[in-house]
Parts: sequence; structure tokens; C-alpha cells
Amino acid sequence: MVRPLALVKPFLNILPEVVPAERKIPFKEKAMYTMVTLFVFLVCSQLPLYGIQTNSSADPFYWARVIMASNRGTCMELGISPIVTSGLVMQLLAGSKIIDVDNSVKADRDLLNGAQKLLGVLITIGEAVAYVVSGMYGDVKELGTVNAVLIIAQLFFAGIIVICLDELLQKGYGLGSGISLFIATNICESIIWKAFSPYTISGARGAEFEGALIALVHLLVTRSNKLQALKEAFYRPNLPNINNLLATCLVFVVVIYFQVCGDETGLVRWSGWGWG
Repeated sequence: MVRPLALVKPFLNILPEVVPAERKIPFKEKAMYTMVTLFVFLVCSQLPLYGIQTNSSADPFYWARVIMASNRGTCMELGISPIVTSGLVMQLLAGSKIIDVDNSVKADRDLLNGAQKLLGVLITIGEAVAYVVSGMYGDVKELGTVNAVLIIAQLFFAGIIVICLDELLQKGYGLGSGISLFIATNICESIIWKAFSPYTISGARGAEFEGALIALVHLLVTRSNKLQALKEAFYRPNLPNINNLLATCLVFVVVIYFQVCGDETGLVRWSGWGWG
């Protein structure tokens, strides 16, 4: 009887692969590899897709983009969703014994990793086609066959790059995990942008800066009533405000505290401060 994982063997030679590190990588080299990986990810996050039409409709994935490390209308549209989805599916199949995997055998581990990578590639193609067909970048008839194929190809190759970057870090060349790095980078980018964005948005109270800190300085300088200016900066509706920024910083400090002190010790000390 043929094992399901054995069906992956013919595809292993054509899948992109990062060779594992054969020596101990010094910390400086790991830091360099991590910085290069991060640079490539950020470039892809700002590189617009060729052939798409400007779509001013609401973004259906707006709230999920931080977790998916994706950026609308760029080569990083899919983000890490193919990697995460393929990993979850393979873990579910292995955990439920639908596929037989012996983690103590290197050959089985290699086949499982290959199956996960192959599934990630297939999911990347499927998501790219779904995005185009669903009209995410405009009506397919208006885009034309050539542009539609080009958009799918761009999303596909960007997905392959993300898979290789994640594997590069996992194979010991960099620091940590690619998925964690991309998510953390996306979150930090969002926080910095919402705190220091110089864009102005017109509203009922006139033009306001999008960035919370810049808006605070602007309101304090332009308003004669400083107390009212502070209130507006802290409680701006529908725009980033100081309360949002402080809450984000508090969550960040709490997470770092628990990571440094350990879950049990951190919880005991935190409850001793009155939060228990």
C-alpha cells in the first residue's frame, strides 16, 4: 500500500529548497541574513502589482492583514497566509493520523516538510487565482487575460519568495522564525505609521494629521484651549489617537514582561500589583 507522503517524492526535486547550514553560523552572519530577509520582505510589501485597477472599495481583509503580514495592492498581498494554512493543514492531518508520520525518522520529516511546502505552493496559486477572479483588482473582463495572468504570476512568485525566506531562517541562517519576523515587522510598521503619519484627513473639525503624535503636537500648537486640544488628541474618533497608542504600548510591555520573567512568575508578580 502506497503511503500518502510517498506521493510527494516526485515533486521534491522541483520545489525550491534552501540547503541547511553545514556549519555553525556566527551571530553577525545570522543578523545579516535576518536583515536581508527583512529588507526583501519590506520591498515586496511596497512594490505595487502591475496591471491592477485602482479599487476604492472597502478592504475585506483589512483587520486580518496585520496577522497575515500582507499589504493590499502589493506583491505581498497574500502575506504569510499560504505558509500558515499549509502548516495548519499538515499538522491536522498528521495529528489525526490521516497521514502516517514517524518524526523520529529523518526521511519522514523531510517528506512532511516537502508536503507542507508543496501544499503552500498550491495554496499560493489558488489564492492568487481567487483574488483575481473575485474582482479584487477590478473586473476580469476589463483587466484582460494578459493582465490577469501577470497578476497571478506576480502573486505566485512573491509567495515563493516568502516561502524561501521563511525556510532560510528556519534552516539556521537567521534569527527566529520568518513568520514571527514578518508579523512583528508588519505590526511595528503599522504602529509607527499610525503614530507619525504626516497625511492630513479632512473631517468635520477641519484638516487633521493621521498620526496620533503629530496630531497631538498640531492641536496643542493651533488650539487656544489646550485642555480641549488634549481631549481631542486622546479621544479622536475614527482616527488614531493617543489612547490607542498608549494601550498598544501597555500590551507590548506586558508581553515582554511575561516573556522575560516567565509565565508563572510574571503572573504572580503582576497579580501582586493589583491586576490579579
